[in-house]
Amino acid sequence: MDFPAPPLRPPWWLRNGHTNTVYSFLRPRGVRLPPAQEDWIPLAPAADAALLIRSHWQPRPAPAVLLIHGLEGSSEAGYMLTAAGLFLRQGWHVARMNVRGCGDSEMRCATLYNSGLSADVAAALAWLAAQPGVTSLALAGYSMGGNLALKFAGEAGRGDLATPPALRAIAAVSPCLDLAACADALHRRVNYFYERRFLRHLARRLARHAARFPGRYPVARLRGLRSVRAFDDAFTAPFTGYRDADDYYQRASAARVLAAIRLPTLVVHAEDDPFIRITPASRAALAANPAIHFLATAHGGHCGFVGPRRNGEGVYWAEPRLLEFFRAAMAPAAP
Repeated sequence: MDFPAPPLRPPWWLRNGHTNTVYSFLRPRGVRLPPAQEDWIPLAPAADAALLIRSHWQPRPAPAVLLIHGLEGSSEAGYMLTAAGLFLRQGWHVARMNVRGCGDSEMRCATLYNSGLSADVAAALAWLAAQPGVTSLALAGYSMGGNLALKFAGEAGRGDLATPPALRAIAAVSPCLDLAACADALHRRVNYFYERRFLRHLARRLARHAARFPGRYPVARLRGLRSVRAFDDAFTAPFTGYRDADDYYQRASAARVLAAIRLPTLVVHAEDDPFIRITPASRAALAANPAIHFLATAHGGHCGFVGPRRNGEGVYWAEPRLLEFFRAAMAPAAP
């Protein structure tokens, strides 16, 4: 699919992956959304897990977008609010999904979350497709959510997961589609503060789970952990159905199913992202699949893509690209 996009030209002081990442995280988004409808989607066969979806509805039939956040994020992450505000202003229904156990859904889920829960994405899409007034669907994920979106797309393309007929397009922003490579990059000394922040939040979440379920988790192991890979090896993998971190990273990475994607898909990646690495093999798979448009920018950091204001778009460059791509994918084919 041909998809021309305007170049991202951030100011000189944001032409660094770290500054763009940190600035986008700390800068107030200034997004005011109307009150959201909250729905809990049960996850069969688990009786102790449910998805929390916060939705905003237009008063008339319209397309809908499902947004998925990244690691240790929630429906309230800054990029989720920016995307939601943009799509709402353009007349779309918007659903912001909390990955199971994240955000305000934590107390309703007895299990830990992981980067491979693509069946949860299928459940959320099926629910959204069934809502009145939804004319078509698009799916967009950030970071871990980008991996989930791509993994769902590949597994749906293989026939492993059901795809609502209304789903027309998919997008992933800064997706960690090669989990092992990203975990290794995150552990580089230059990324110390990112990894420590992730670890601190993961450890706190694990401690809260352990307090609710005494004896379930070996919390003493938390004291010796120095990397996200070590956390995944000690907790994420064994408590979510994987042998170890290597098995988890291999099976949960969207990279292994890129060739099976059939729906129009946009992948947005900044080459200066501090800790997202896309391996040569995955780049080849992205390039070989005609359904995928790989949009790589020199700058943008991780889920940042802050640039100058242009044509009334605001400073966030990635979200208008998602809207443009979805509109192009949903446009009627020329006769």
